Amino acid sequence: MPSPLLKPTSLAGQHVELIPLAMAHKDGLIDAVNDGQLWQLWYTSIPAPDRMAAEIERRLALQAAGTMLPFTVIERPSGRIVGMTTYMNIDAAGPRVEIGSTWYARSVQRTPLNTEAKLLLLGHAFEQLDCLAVEFRTHFFNHQSRRAIERLGAKLDGILRSHQRAANGTLRDTCVYSIIASEWPTVRAHLSWQLHRGNP
Repeated sequence: MPSPLLKPTSLAGQHVELIPLAMAHKDGLIDAVNDGQLWQLWYTSIPAPDRMAAEIERRLALQAAGTMLPFTVIERPSGRIVGMTTYMNIDAAGPRVEIGSTWYARSVQRTPLNTEAKLLLLGHAFEQLDCLAVEFRTHFFNHQSRRAIERLGAKLDGILRSHQRAANGTLRDTCVYSIIASEWPTVRAHLSWQLHRGNP
């Protein structure tokens, strides 16, 4: 029987809806990535408009292989597609997952949308999938991402030095963060409080 970690699902809140990624979302994702020309950031890997179809195919192939569950991010109540996120590096035996390969249109960055998206993903991972831990990884120089992960309440496990080679040939030091199951009730209360106050 397939692991429930691999079953496509939709998650919805007040500010955001996460739906299973599909090729039909390509045009909306191209509009979203053009909002801020996000692919030009050297320290992260965000698809350029002409690579969006290939990126969707890549993520769906990883889903078929059992290592990723990709989502399209929808802004509510407008219904506008504003980005992508995933459960990735899925370890069904743990179980544990990484939340990653996430990007958002510039216009929704630093808004409650991201906080609520993480609340939904973490809640599903810990409460429905019974994960032992949820991991986050980011480039050492992606300070915006690191601050956002730390605001969630995740703790730094360590830094993988010279972990990967980037497309531009530079070596990436990867910061590894995690939230473990015993921390989830406190993290959930913190994120819910942030949303109630309207903090991103």
